[in-house]
Amino acid sequence: MRAIWTGELSFGLVNVPVKVYSAIESHDAKSHQVDAKDGVRIRYKRVREGTDDEVEFANIANAYESDEGETVVLSKEDIKSMPVEKHREIAVTEFVPREDVDPIMFDKPYYLEPSSKSPKAYVLLRQALQETDRLAICTFTLRNRTRLCALRVVGNVMVLQTLLWPDEIRTPEFPALTEDVKIRPQELAMAASLIDSMATDFDPEQYEDDYQVQLHQLIEAKASGGTAFPEAPEEEAEDDEVADLLAALKASVKNREAQPERPARKRAAG
Repeated sequence: MRAIWTGELSFGLVNVPVKVYSAIESHDAKSHQVDAKDGVRIRYKRVREGTDDEVEFANIANAYESDEGETVVLSKEDIKSMPVEKHREIAVTEFVPREDVDPIMFDKPYYLEPSSKSPKAYVLLRQALQETDRLAICTFTLRNRTRLCALRVVGNVMVLQTLLWPDEIRTPEFPALTEDVKIRPQELAMAASLIDSMATDFDPEQYEDDYQVQLHQLIEAKASGGTAFPEAPEEEAEDDEVADLLAALKASVKNREAQPERPARKRAAG
């Protein structure tokens, strides 16, 4: 892996030199745009509006709108002049209980690697986070943007999870959820029974990306001139989803009980 950021993680008067790595990578099949008629590759050019004059990428700047509606052009040098751009620091601002941060705020995860000769300060903070069962809330600048983050522990590595800003999360306004819906005790009990029958430890390895698997099959089939998937008959949509809710729950529980029980996995320590 290649580090995308280097600097210091600071909490109190303690500074921990770290390197930041992206914790995720895409496994999507690579593609490029082509003309559907003959497969010739499509190319894009950056041109001046109203002309066909191409503009070099190095000469392109971003334009913003001021409060008065005026167009303001900012160059890369202008952006770099901002004080926040000069900080090479992941600053811990507070430590909060894990449950205080709703998962809806989670964005991208990054691994932190200790980059000093001794990893003692890194290990100390990692163990302290585990012992107190808290998240460290941090701020740092990455790719011209100030990020709000939660520092947490995954295995023996500290992970910096970027968080969405509060104004980036939409307020759900669904009229149907304001209606007074009556739930019968039998329905609630049967739903709880179904949940209990499906309860287990989460094992992500048992899941796979069906879309990417089938896309690969489709690519290989097309390459060999064959057909990947025979046409399946369309399933009829159920018209009355609510009227038979209790019956559907009962059938689901019965179906689960007929399936062989999965052995419970041992939980990892820590």
